[in-house]
Amino acid sequence: MLERLVYRSQAPHKLGSLHLFNLLVQCRKRNLGLGITGHLLYTEEIFVQCIEGPSVSIDALWTSLHRDDRHHSLELLARGPQTERRFADWSMAFSSYAHFDKYNIPGFFRVDVQGMSVAALHCAQLDAKPIAVEISHASA
Repeated sequence: MLERLVYRSQAPHKLGSLHLFNLLVQCRKRNLGLGITGHLLYTEEIFVQCIEGPSVSIDALWTSLHRDDRHHSLELLARGPQTERRFADWSMAFSSYAHFDKYNIPGFFRVDVQGMSVAALHCAQLDAKPIAVEISHASA
């Protein structure tokens, strides 16, 4: 069964470009092994992530996130079955401010002045049921 899980968490401190790049590389490698695709949004020390894949893989990743010291105040926003993947081409697409794309990261989507990207908006819907999530108050 294919599922999508969306969560929000607080980073322990402000992250720089290199730290985010390394985090993304680690996430992509782990997600490939689990058969997970998805999207990670980072603005103002807040992560909002959408992961999609087999239920057993979603369970394993969700459990590991609770032990990960890079995530504080972990909050489940939505979880449910899906008919198809929205991020099938990305083991982890990534959205943040333009200045974080120093490394020309494949799958990077710049956020707008409200802290959103097309990819992030795409993630915030569970099939026909959108979730109301205030992701950021940021200005780029």
